[in-house]
Formats: sequence, C-alpha cells, structure tokens
Amino acid sequence: MSIETMAPPSTAVTPLEWMRRNLFSSIASSLTTGLIGGLLIWLAVNVGGWAIGEARWEVVGNNLRLFLVGQYPATEAWRLWLNLAVLSVMTGLSAAVFGSTTRTLAVSTSALQLLLALLIVPSPLGTLIPPTTSLVLGLLGNAAGVWAAFVAGRLLGPPRRWLMIGWLLTIPLTFVLVSGFGPLPEVRSTLWGGLLLTVLLAAVGIVLSFPLGVLLALGRRSGLPAVRVLSTAYIEIIRGVPLVTILFMADIMLPLLLPGEFRIDRVARAMGGITLFSAAYVAENVRGGLQAIPMGQYEAAHALGLGSLATNLFVVLPQALRSVIPANVGLFISLLKDTTLVTIVGLLELLGIGRAILAQPQSLGAHLEVYVFIAAAFFVLCYAMSQASYRLERTMGLGSR
Repeated sequence: MSIETMAPPSTAVTPLEWMRRNLFSSIASSLTTGLIGGLLIWLAVNVGGWAIGEARWEVVGNNLRLFLVGQYPATEAWRLWLNLAVLSVMTGLSAAVFGSTTRTLAVSTSALQLLLALLIVPSPLGTLIPPTTSLVLGLLGNAAGVWAAFVAGRLLGPPRRWLMIGWLLTIPLTFVLVSGFGPLPEVRSTLWGGLLLTVLLAAVGIVLSFPLGVLLALGRRSGLPAVRVLSTAYIEIIRGVPLVTILFMADIMLPLLLPGEFRIDRVARAMGGITLFSAAYVAENVRGGLQAIPMGQYEAAHALGLGSLATNLFVVLPQALRSVIPANVGLFISLLKDTTLVTIVGLLELLGIGRAILAQPQSLGAHLEVYVFIAAAFFVLCYAMSQASYRLERTMGLGSR
C-alpha cells in the first residue's frame, strides 16, 4: 500500500494580497495609505522637478574639489587618491570575507563615489584630460575597485587575521600620506578641509574614544577609591558641559598652558577635544552594559579561578560591549555630525567649506543646492554606520538569544 506524500501548504503571499492585508485592511488604513501615498507623490514630483530642471548643480560640480579636500595642494592630491584606493580595496576584500556586516560599507563607499562622479560636468576645454574628467575617472575607478576587490576576495579568500592587520596598518598609512613623512613633503593641517577633515575628525574620535571610554567605565566600577573617584569626576564634568566649550578650551586655553615654544596643531587639538568629550559618553554606555551582567557571571568566573582582570576581559566585557552596540553606534553617528562644530575654531570641514563656497559671487542664491549636497553626504555616511550596526547586531544574535 503506497502512501501519498502531500506537499506542505503554500505560505507565499502575492503582492495584491500583501497590499490588502497591510495597506487596505480597513477604511481607516485605506484612507491613511491614500493620504501618505498622495503626499509622497506630490513630494516626488515637486522635489524631483526642482532637482532635475531648476537646481544649479554646477555649483557643486565646479567646487567639488573644495568639498572633498578643502585647500589641500593639487600637486599632492595623488596621495589622497592612493589612500582612497587602498581603503576601497580593503573595503571590498572585507565585504567578501566578513560578509553582510561590511557589505553595507562597500555599497555605501561605491555609491558615494558614484554620486560625486555624477555631480561633475566635464569641461569641453582644457588639456587632453581636463581636471574634471580625471576626477570623474578617479571616482569611477575607485568605485569599480571596491567590487573588483570583492570578487578577488571571494575567489582568494584571504585570512581574516591578515585583513584585520591590514585595517590597523591603514591608520598610520592614512596619516603618513595625508600629512607627509620622510620623502613626502609636509602638508600643514590648516590646509585640510571638506569631507577629508570631517572623516578624519570622526574616525580619530571613534577609534580613540572607545578604548578610553571602556577604561573609564571600568575605573568607575573599580574597587580602588582613587580610581573610582577620578573616573567618576571626569565623566560627570565632561558630560556637564557642551562640546563647544571643550573645543574652545582645546583651541584657546590649552596653548596658554603649554610650556615654552611647545605647540600642538589646531587639528590635533580639535581631535583631542572630540575624543575626550565622546569618551565620557562611551563610558556611561559601557557602564550600563556592565551593570546588566548578572552577578552569577562574576561568581562563575571566580569559581573557575579567574582573577578580576581575566573576569572582566574574557567574561564580562564581551557580553557588556555586545549589549551596548546600538547605543555606541548612535553616539558615533552623533559624533560624526558634531564635527561640524569645529568651524567655530577656524577649521573648514564639510559644512564650513559649504559656507565659504556660498560666499563666492558665482554661488549666490545656491544655498539649497549646497546644503542638499552636504546633507546627502552626511546621510550616506550615517546610513552606512547604522546599517552596519544592524547587521552586526543580527550577526551576533542581539535581541534574539
């Protein structure tokens, strides 16, 4: 006697059925869908019509170099292109090896470079390869290099350890190429500007404030009274003043306290102020994660013979840092946007460059185009960070296990 095998019932939902369930399930839902849909269509028609037919995007295209690197010398711009190419290749390789968490970064990196290339209108005059055309080719080449490295990474499968070492080496390599060292002529940081300065300020603030914040969080929970009091005092004092105050103190008061002819570069002072400010908030986020760890974890670690250092390093901190990923990524996104405050101490980051461009006679009346471009650049960077955070949370099972 044969037993007929029946296939499981289909759970697929057609597009029309999905719309009926989610958009038009009731009269109120249908009215809401209609109102929101009409508003979105109206916005798309008006904003799209302005962006395509009325906007003066040549203001952005003609000043794209200022937006990207500020007053960085044109003769040394190849160093920035080399650094961008290295970062693009590393991003593509990481997307192939580490998976979806870094794949978002690869998509955002290539998309931002394509967006910049589309905003440039090559001039029909000039040399054999006009400067604008070479800039377009460089951006398109780097965007293609991300995915060429991705394909190479999928085929070759480089070890993760080597990629981590490579990312660590890109930090000193970036500063050597940007500022100059040895045979490379020095480029003073006062010439850095635009997106270059914004990214450097945010990257340094994130990289340095995170370990400092972790140490402050551990110090606040330390059993040594002196360490606990100093850590708590630092956190509360820094959190009690705005970032503008920290930047003013770093730019104006710090040089007055330094001995003799010893001086710290203005960009370095701004990086230090942003790092010290952000570290206090990282410390509070990490402290919240540490407090969420049950005491049973500490007791189990001590029962296994682990000391306080080993317990915090191998048992408590990994769990605490995993639970505060959303809070820390939100803080780092805010830090990226707060880099615009360095304009008050004379540094021309992306927003400062935009204001300087609007002061040009040929850019009068193009406020909306300039600020839309700046907002789009910040959106791409912040969205990439948030999506990478979401994917990292899903990879680590945060909220599900």
